[in-house]
Amino acid sequence: MTRLDIFSDPICPGCYIGKTFLDRALESRPSHPFVIEWHPFQLNPAMPAGGVDRRSYLETKFGGKANAVAVYARIEEAAEAAGLKIDFAKIQRTPNTMNAHRLIHWAGLEQRQNAVVSALFRAYFLEGLDIGVPEVLARIAGKAGMDEAVTARLLATDADFDDIAARDADARRKGVQAVPTFLIARQYVQSGAQPVVMWQNVIDDLAAQDSVAAQTDKTAL
Repeated sequence: MTRLDIFSDPICPGCYIGKTFLDRALESRPSHPFVIEWHPFQLNPAMPAGGVDRRSYLETKFGGKANAVAVYARIEEAAEAAGLKIDFAKIQRTPNTMNAHRLIHWAGLEQRQNAVVSALFRAYFLEGLDIGVPEVLARIAGKAGMDEAVTARLLATDADFDDIAARDADARRKGVQAVPTFLIARQYVQSGAQPVVMWQNVIDDLAAQDSVAAQTDKTAL
């Protein structure tokens, strides 16, 4: 098996597109060797706990309404080219994603990370839900097969808050500057939403390497 570490933020449209491409490649290569783990990286680590009005935030971030509109028009085009629908009009707030990252961490303990990450992307980009709100996150957890009540109780505490913050900071120290960032076999780094064919080629190359290694082992015997 090959480890695939993914640094991502659930409010990052490029991460949503990147996961979609990866999922399609994995579906086309059902015997892929990847063991996937999602890691925290907040696009806005200084975001207030309650989040902020999305329009105001984007206009401030991109230097005015015209620039914000232009940037997100390009993102919408990229999403459409990927066959994805993103309903930016529904998104009213840009949330602090610490609680979402805590949920992703807990989902990993139950082998439900991919399902929860997908649900978070759908909730934010399709339904316009505020994924910084604990009640929203608890419902997402429940629908993904986790215990909704337990998740709600955990979200009401600071459980794993410091650990997630430390992991985020560690990723930055190690050179992660943007998301999505993919670390393949703890050696090879790919940044940005990689196309389906790239992942298919990686999987095929890994399979070829495994085949050669197996033949070498047989010869050695």
